[in-house]
Amino acid sequence: MTPTLLPVLALPLAVALAAPADRVVTDTTLVTKANEAAVRLLVDPGAPAMPILTEEAAARAGLKAGPFGIGYRVGPVMVAGRSAVGRIGLGDAPAKRRIGWTANPYAPGYDGVVGPGGLPDPVVRFQLRAARPDERTIDIPMADDGGLFGNWGASNGVLTIDGQPLQVRFSLQQDATIATAGAALTLAKAFGGTLDDDRAEAEIVFGVKRPVRTLRLARPFTIGPIALTTLLARTTDFGNADGIAASGTTPDPDEVVVTAKGKRDHKRDRVILGRSALSGCSSVAFDKPAKLIRLTCL
Repeated sequence: MTPTLLPVLALPLAVALAAPADRVVTDTTLVTKANEAAVRLLVDPGAPAMPILTEEAAARAGLKAGPFGIGYRVGPVMVAGRSAVGRIGLGDAPAKRRIGWTANPYAPGYDGVVGPGGLPDPVVRFQLRAARPDERTIDIPMADDGGLFGNWGASNGVLTIDGQPLQVRFSLQQDATIATAGAALTLAKAFGGTLDDDRAEAEIVFGVKRPVRTLRLARPFTIGPIALTTLLARTTDFGNADGIAASGTTPDPDEVVVTAKGKRDHKRDRVILGRSALSGCSSVAFDKPAKLIRLTCL
């Protein structure tokens, strides 16, 4: 009898070789349901994987706080919240998962937020504009913040500057690029940075504002095709920003709140790339199985 196994095996093999499609995000608003309540979520590349709602949206969804609280730290400011297990749809069928909520909204006008790590798709690509043939793509290693409930933190890129780790986060909510105090110190040392005497406040997330000054670099800080010579430095976060020379005046020592004698924890050093820095880019893709962030820019 002639064997007939090959036709039977061909279909599973073809299915196995088919690559899953990217999830392409062109509209960062996701209208879905948390339990049976309609919610309007912001899909943000810099947000945590755990969906975080406002208190009002959590109440509409009937979420009852469990024993595990959550906290989101912006420098020395802690945004406290609560969490529970509920059903929520994030692009697939509604499923049980841990949901957090806070009194302050992550961004105004939304019932909540979720980052690329919380979406079910293996690759999440934020399409910023149409692609062009003269672009190039670079790969940045991706490290997740993690957490008690697994990988629920933000999906950050990791660079090495002068032998030290520097995390990179992407934001479509803010225009400026902002460095934490420790990151600003690292960049100033590596690229010849000075601080202007301007003093302002920049809103980060959850309505938290931090004092900032303009950091100017003598040599560009490059991330593939992106070259930065000017950014904002958060001057009162973890780290000691008084190590940066001032352009024109001496930094106010009151701006520095951390003067620990021990070694600085470089894991807190972070640069958030805003819309201006990404203006030449067509997409930012988070390839979770490969643990890579793929940045495509001119």
